[in-house]
Amino acid sequence: MATSARTILITTLAEYQTRFWIPVAQRLRAAGHDVELLAFDDRSAEMSAAEGVPVTNMYREGLKAGPSPDDRGAFDARVAAYGLDGTNFLFSHERFTFGIRDTAALRRRFMIYANAMETVLDRLEGHGKQAELVQELGGFLSVIASFYAARRRNIRNWFIEPSFFRGRMYFTPDTLGAPDVMPSPADVVSPEVRAYLDDTLTQRAIVIPKKDQHHYSAAFKKVVNLRNARRLTEKLWDQFALGKHQEFGHNLRHARVHAAMALNATRLRKLYKPIPDAPFVYYPFHVPADMALTLRSPDYLDQVATVDFLLRTIPDSHVLVVKEHPAQIGAISADRLFELARRFDNFVLLPPQTNNYTVLNRADAVISVNSKSGAEALLLGKPVVVMGDAFYRSCPLVYAVDRLADVPARLREALSAGPFDPARGAPYFESAWRSSYPGELYISDPKLLDTFAASLRAAIAEPARVN
Repeated sequence: MATSARTILITTLAEYQTRFWIPVAQRLRAAGHDVELLAFDDRSAEMSAAEGVPVTNMYREGLKAGPSPDDRGAFDARVAAYGLDGTNFLFSHERFTFGIRDTAALRRRFMIYANAMETVLDRLEGHGKQAELVQELGGFLSVIASFYAARRRNIRNWFIEPSFFRGRMYFTPDTLGAPDVMPSPADVVSPEVRAYLDDTLTQRAIVIPKKDQHHYSAAFKKVVNLRNARRLTEKLWDQFALGKHQEFGHNLRHARVHAAMALNATRLRKLYKPIPDAPFVYYPFHVPADMALTLRSPDYLDQVATVDFLLRTIPDSHVLVVKEHPAQIGAISADRLFELARRFDNFVLLPPQTNNYTVLNRADAVISVNSKSGAEALLLGKPVVVMGDAFYRSCPLVYAVDRLADVPARLREALSAGPFDPARGAPYFESAWRSSYPGELYISDPKLLDTFAASLRAAIAEPARVN
């Protein structure tokens, strides 16, 4: 079978990802594609090489290639070449996620990965090959450096993220922004989409990608989980005894954060209240460290400050109901939430296990940055004020704002308009469905691997997805 002149480059940041990408790469190679994994931790590079999949160890390559990662002049030149107006914003995800204060360390990390990516692209260009970059959406410097190095050469970068629909994904080209779902001009809803929407409302279940299901457990269980403890021990041994590089190498901090979450979750039990009988507006907390906030909607990164503003501006007729994200129970500071409760009697914190559809169904309106809860509210015909970069922002039924100061007026509009016939939103979900592809990230079931590989091939065959 002839091999394509185009090389598909796939970034992989950790072992669990590599165990997925190796069989995907093998399927793509069997279909005639030239594929290379870009591994950002040592074990991933070793695993790929052992399976005969072409791989570049990006950390080791970046240390030996290009200018010194500690050369500030070279760093400034590269930032300029990438068309970036500084890097503080791009570094903010790792600062927030890993608690990194040292800017020089972040510059060094960025340069190592940019050096490696430039070397890989130079090599392919020297062999007369075109490249196409495939990455899971993320805000880590491995992803960021790879994206901007590719963009400088007009190389297409496909970002993959779970869609609103179970078992489907978005492949978004050349932007860290949310998928751009254009409303369909026709009010046609396929039987497939109609059945999915009806089934979702019947089951009243939130959409959880299979790769993330292990996060949806109590904070205490994550700390005492024997599998997590064993894996932490293995990673610490690799890191400190064997000197293996890990992209997610902040293992001790990760353990401390989860211990703090368990403590927070225990304290917050005293603050939980049931769904109120009074009219209310619902704000669902987002995953605090998710790039949907850090990079897509940074104005709302401090969610407690956002809630504070909403409590000060919400109509007197309503209280504000909030709920922690079920995958990150205890991640919001208990001290700050208790302070809100001390200052505001119109503040209600629900138990995080409360069914989201039950809350949405009782709410008079929903305020969301870019949570999937906003889309779920539309399924129920509830007015939604969307503040951030969300895939459903283009839906004509939402009340979009460009800044927090505009929320009070738009919320009053939404409350005055009241609920709408959910059938009006169905054509928009049809458009969102047609913008997605079947598949799941990091699930190694052979049939799901076949589906994912087929969807990846279909997505990158198109220069852009047009609805």
